[in-house]
Amino acid sequence: MKLNLTTSTPNTIPEDPAGEHPVEKLIILGSGPAGLTAALYAARAKLNPLVIGGHEPGGQVSLTYEIENYPGFPEGLSGQALVDLMTRQAEKFGARIKLFSAVSEVDFAHGSPFTIKTDDGNAYRAESVIVTTGATPRHLDIPGERELTGNGVSYCATCDGFFFRDKRVVVVGGGDSAIEEALFLTRFASRVDVVHRRDELRAGQTLQQRAFANEKMHFIWDTVIDEVIGEDGKVTAVRLSNVKTGEETLYPTDGVFIFIGHDPNSDMFKGQLERDDFGYVVTDRLMRTNVEGVFAAGEIQDRVFRQVATSVGQGTAAALTAERWLAGREVPVLAATESAG
Repeated sequence: MKLNLTTSTPNTIPEDPAGEHPVEKLIILGSGPAGLTAALYAARAKLNPLVIGGHEPGGQVSLTYEIENYPGFPEGLSGQALVDLMTRQAEKFGARIKLFSAVSEVDFAHGSPFTIKTDDGNAYRAESVIVTTGATPRHLDIPGERELTGNGVSYCATCDGFFFRDKRVVVVGGGDSAIEEALFLTRFASRVDVVHRRDELRAGQTLQQRAFANEKMHFIWDTVIDEVIGEDGKVTAVRLSNVKTGEETLYPTDGVFIFIGHDPNSDMFKGQLERDDFGYVVTDRLMRTNVEGVFAAGEIQDRVFRQVATSVGQGTAAALTAERWLAGREVPVLAATESAG
C-alpha cells in the first residue's frame, strides 16, 4: 500500500509555549493490547512514552471473560488479567499510563509537534503519535434499545451476565464475539437464544461445535429483532421478524445482549488521517498513516482480523517504526550542531 505522506522538515522541537507540558517524544492514544504493547517497546527504547488510556482501560479485551487463543497461556486467562499483566510490564520499563482521560481533539494538520487535547482540560504536544483508540460496539438502533440499556439490554456479557442467573436471555449476532459471549451467558442464564439474520453462523468451527453441543443454547435463524419491549423499566420481550417469511413474533425474554460488530473510534481524526469507507484509519505495513510521524495499530486500522494477537503485533510494528522515525529526525540536528562547533 502506498500512502501520500504529509511530510515535515526535521527540526529541533520547541517547548510548550504555555509552559504546562514539555513536548513528548511519543504519545500513545489508547490502552488496549496494541497501545500497551507499543508502550512497552517504546519504553524499552527509552522514549519515555505517555499513554492516554481513555475511560475504558484496556479497551474491549478487558471485558472478555476468558481468552484461550493468546500464545503462552495454555490454560487461558481473563481479558482483564491480560491487560493487567501488559500494563505492569509497560510501566516496569518506564511507560507513563494516564487512565480515565480521553482524547477530545487532535491537530495533526500542521505537522510535528502535534497537539492533543483531553476531556480533563489538558493539552499535550508530541513529536510522534501512535493511535490505538480501537472500536465501539454497534447498536441495533431499534425502539426500546437505548431506553432499556442497563435495564436488560447489554453489550457486555462478562459485565452483566451475573444479573441474569436462572433467567432467559437473547443474544443477537452470529460471529465469534456473539457465540463466545453466548457461551459465557450459559454459566448464568437458564436459556440462551441466539437470534441470527442468516441460516448459519459466521463463528469459527470450534466455537460452533461448543455452541451446538450446549444444551442451554438455542438458535432462531433468519430472524431480526425489530423492537425491545419493557415493563416497569425492565426487558420483558422482543419483537422478532423472520427475514424470509415476514412473520412477526412476540418472544418473551429477560435480557438482550447485542454483538453485531464494532465501529472504529476514528471520528476525531476525520479530515486529518486518511480513512477507508468503513471509517478505519488507513496504514501501510509499517503502521504509518498518511501523516508523517503519526502511526496507528490495532482495531482502529484492522477490520479484517481484530484479534488480541494481531493487535499486539501491530502495536510492536508501530512502536518500532516510530522509534526509527524519531531517530531519523535527530540526525540532521546533530550534524548541524557538530558543524557549528
